[in-house]
Amino acid sequence: MYCNDLFKYSRRKTLEVKVGDVGVGGDNPIRIQSMTTLDTMDTNGSVEECIRMIESGCEIIRLTAPSIKEAENLRNIKNELLRRGYSVPLVADIHFTPNAAEVAAKIVEKVRVNPGNYADKKKFDIIEYDDAAYQEELNRIKERFTPLVQICKEHNTAMRIGTNHGSLSDRILSRFGDTPIGMVESALEFIRICEELEYFNLIVSMKASNTRVMVQAYRLLVEKLQEEGLKPYPLHLGVTEAGEGEDGRIKSAVGIGTLLEDGLGDTVRVSLTEDPEFESPVAKILVDRYLDRGDHEEIKEIKGIGKDPFVYERRETKSVLNFGGSNVPRVLADFSDKKINEFKDLTSIGHVYNDLLDKWAMLDLGADFIYTGQYEVPFMLPNGLKQIVDYEAWVNLKDKKHAYPLWSFKEFACQSVLHEELNFVLLQAKEVNKISIDFFTERENIVFVIETKNKHEMPAIRRTFYELIDQGCKIPVVIKSTYSTSDEEKLQLYSATNLGGLLIDGLGDGLLIQASKLSKNIVNKTAFGVLQAARTRMTKTEYISCPSCGRTLFDLQKTTALIREQTDHLKGVKIGIMGCIVNGPGEMADADYGYVGSGPDKITLYKGQDVVERGVPSSEAVGKLIEIIKDHGDWIDPILN
Repeated sequence: MYCNDLFKYSRRKTLEVKVGDVGVGGDNPIRIQSMTTLDTMDTNGSVEECIRMIESGCEIIRLTAPSIKEAENLRNIKNELLRRGYSVPLVADIHFTPNAAEVAAKIVEKVRVNPGNYADKKKFDIIEYDDAAYQEELNRIKERFTPLVQICKEHNTAMRIGTNHGSLSDRILSRFGDTPIGMVESALEFIRICEELEYFNLIVSMKASNTRVMVQAYRLLVEKLQEEGLKPYPLHLGVTEAGEGEDGRIKSAVGIGTLLEDGLGDTVRVSLTEDPEFESPVAKILVDRYLDRGDHEEIKEIKGIGKDPFVYERRETKSVLNFGGSNVPRVLADFSDKKINEFKDLTSIGHVYNDLLDKWAMLDLGADFIYTGQYEVPFMLPNGLKQIVDYEAWVNLKDKKHAYPLWSFKEFACQSVLHEELNFVLLQAKEVNKISIDFFTERENIVFVIETKNKHEMPAIRRTFYELIDQGCKIPVVIKSTYSTSDEEKLQLYSATNLGGLLIDGLGDGLLIQASKLSKNIVNKTAFGVLQAARTRMTKTEYISCPSCGRTLFDLQKTTALIREQTDHLKGVKIGIMGCIVNGPGEMADADYGYVGSGPDKITLYKGQDVVERGVPSSEAVGKLIEIIKDHGDWIDPILN
């Protein structure tokens, strides 16, 4: 298995790797790290940025070293930090340049190498390798990689072998394709060399901007390390190019949080297109949830686990009205704590009434259902929005057809009248067993609403899904999750972990988030954001945006904001915004369009993986990008209020 226990929180036991004085893995806490954004040749600026990061909670700092001169300047940065009383370990980020890595390994506490481009070829060529040619390439890589390993051994320098989904080598792509197993094999080739040379001071990562791919790759890595009898190396977790604001936080939490729930991960970096000191506090919120997770309520074991954790496959369900089957997951907005009296009360969940036209408009983030508990909305709801009320209120309605009942298990067992189209049954996760499932199986108009009070929420509900799969139950499931926080960021991170971790495995046909201390608008946006980050329902433009570093060739934050301002109405379109060629066409593997820095204030524009125009001045590039989107038929004019 890829984790110690699917149902009891237990962190995977790994080797301890020392990064300077900071222990990673073993019995150490999960470490927080981040990366600078300034040019590494800017010594004073980099030092000031490092200090801000340290003061925000960063324990390990990475800086880019694209050439020997930047690698050598790491010594000046390190010395100035020490002079000012900061001994935080530094990491050199290496792409393409083994000689820079060899210099950096003698200076800093850790080097990060990308096996896709460190000593391998990345020309986007498809080449057919027979076994002999493939082995010849491996021999060449070993010869080029060995000097770095020997230097790291001599200087007690740690190393991260960091695979990126978007920068796999031509050789790996030709044999394994753009897949999680390709990512894993890319890292294993370098790990095998290290073990052969008796160097074990390794940390490994499997980063991707696609949260499904990222989670599957980490799980596969752990599985393959065990299968081959390799050491249990610590894992560095991160989602690449997650973006900014709420989208970046939710997307990061879906990927990172899913793995943390399974006890995987020894160091974390949340990559945001924001100043780096904003990353560590977000990572800390994610990590701190597991400080006392071990004392959660027991979750019973289950023999049948009919779900492959390494492949996305949505749980098979029957279609009940617009739930399950081939329907996208639905969003249920909770209004049980706030009475709806006027049309404007629905604006917060994406249903807007126009007085002049006497018409309703449903926005992209328009909720599908509202749950009102004990009362009936006093006016006719717009098309596209339906009401759910508690059973005891529903039975007293004059018009039972236009509202749907929510039953408890006990109420449903004694029912005499059902809604002919749709009935919701609320169950506690630990209540679901063979007897209760058999009771519902033959009914055609049931949707379960599953919740749990267990602190280990995601695995508790996941166990319920496994029970349903094991029993052959195809009833759709809405996942209900309740939060007492008044902190918007915590809601985003917690719900993305609890709910996204299920959706990413194809479990769940709807979401009902209850958070009474936050506005309905925030809760609604969060629900849709989780669905999008888990790639189960696309309702807005997706930005695959890198967090900037010393290689970035334009003002990334300003440009991302400008592109978002002009394109955020393009529902379902994915736009990659990359600071340089390192994170360029490869990391945009899923993007429909790309904006990549190719030189100082020069941009290369892409349609998918194909270059459309090179060397576009930064001042003209956003306009050119919009022209390309229009030329390919993906542009729609925004609706102006």
